[in-house]
Amino acid sequence: MTIAIVFTDQALQNMRRSLLNWYQREGRSLPWRNEPDIYRVWISEIMLQQTQVKTVIPYYERWLKKFPTVQALAKADQQSVLKLWEGLGYYARARNLHHAAKQVVSEFNGEFPEDLENILKLKGIGRTTAGGILSSARNLPLSILDGNVKRVLARIMALEKPPAKALRELWEVSDQILDPENPRDFNQAFMDLGATLCTQKNPSCGVCPWQGQCKAFQLRTPTDFPRKAPKKKVPTKKLVAAIAFNGQNEVFIQQRPVTGLLGGLWEFPNTEGNIASLTENLFPQAIYKHSLETVFHAYTHFKIELKPHIYFVSHHQGDRWVKMTNLHQYPFSKAHLKIIKQLSNHQQLSLPLEKNHP
Repeated sequence: MTIAIVFTDQALQNMRRSLLNWYQREGRSLPWRNEPDIYRVWISEIMLQQTQVKTVIPYYERWLKKFPTVQALAKADQQSVLKLWEGLGYYARARNLHHAAKQVVSEFNGEFPEDLENILKLKGIGRTTAGGILSSARNLPLSILDGNVKRVLARIMALEKPPAKALRELWEVSDQILDPENPRDFNQAFMDLGATLCTQKNPSCGVCPWQGQCKAFQLRTPTDFPRKAPKKKVPTKKLVAAIAFNGQNEVFIQQRPVTGLLGGLWEFPNTEGNIASLTENLFPQAIYKHSLETVFHAYTHFKIELKPHIYFVSHHQGDRWVKMTNLHQYPFSKAHLKIIKQLSNHQQLSLPLEKNHP
């Protein structure tokens, strides 16, 4: 197996020293930095997956107040876990955290594993997350390959393939560059370099400690890297939602299946089909009131346009009718939170005159 790029021992020493010196001066102050509690580091690593630091910090702080230990998280019910995660996106992360906490309690006697083999047994933890946790919390010499690191390495190497097509090569270089004497600070510095200097747009090459080793800088085309994979057309799903109120001014909600996209979250009934078919199935005597503004939201592989329609239901069945003031107790996706925000601006929900579907 060939190495994608080979640095001399002197070059490696220079890179490690220059990065750590830069980090000492310019490194970010983050609440999970130099944290000895491996549980807290784990929570931060999962939250930081595909999410910016400024978004994560308030979630991280609220999470630790609610679930200060792995035992507290393991004892929690999934709904409270999802509610605390609400708005952070990629909800499988929250479900995996909950599942892994139960694994720690049942399989490891409540002690979070501190070796690579066992930590990889926990749901939701892969190689880069394991490296991030163990290098940060225990200073173990394990490399990482998150999004920031991939971008830095792709520029250093002037990598001609999209990172997703060159993971083996990227791991080899990350392993090679890692400072085995200071893995904690080195990995944190590596991520900070990508997050603050070697950014996707307008990188600050002039003050980068690795300017001399960067092939993309030498080519004077840093923003040409990482190479991008051909863009796939992102489909848009057009959905309609039925917002049904009863005579007690309660609104009907339903829960998504526990597994799959947005698993376990609550939502208003919706479909890609006809709104009349949806309401006739759920609320045969529903009276159309009016429509709200279309909600737009983008997921990783598709977008949605969700048009909410308000109905009044005089005779209803089912047990999940909730007062508007109690909706905050349930975890909703961002798209349906946007509907709730619109509803909160409609103080009057009087009966309509029309009975036709929109």
